[in-house]
Amino acid sequence: MAIELYRVDDRLIHGQVVIGWGHPLALRFIVLVDDNVAGSDWERELYRMGTPPEVDLYFETTESAVARMPEFAARPDPGLLLTADVATMSRLCDGCTAIREVNIGGLHHRAGRSPCLPYVFLSAEDEVALKSIAARGVRVIAQDLPASDPVELGDLLTKDGA
Repeated sequence: MAIELYRVDDRLIHGQVVIGWGHPLALRFIVLVDDNVAGSDWERELYRMGTPPEVDLYFETTESAVARMPEFAARPDPGLLLTADVATMSRLCDGCTAIREVNIGGLHHRAGRSPCLPYVFLSAEDEVALKSIAARGVRVIAQDLPASDPVELGDLLTKDGA
């Protein structure tokens, strides 16, 4: 089973991830990859509180996540790998050829980002990084919930927030 979903969501662990994706995928572990969170006791505790007790939660830096990817891939139960930004996911794709699909689940409005979907706002740097991920043969889609239709990268980049 291993990692079932590689997701970019700037809110990291929240209801949409834990309930919306966690229940349908029967997740047993989450790998949260964020260099800042991995080094912050209070942030790790905050995210732990939002995770069901039966779900293992790992906090990794980008570097440690790449190093531990074979361990996560060898798990017999389903998991999710989560980053808060495209740049981190791109670095993971550089270091791990096992990633076949990346889900853009929520990148919200910030200065310098343009709307693509109601839940996806991308900067020029995000667009370049997503194209680079796709050029490695990784499918890139936007999908907020499992019941929603996935939006392919080419379609995502031509959307205007509609």
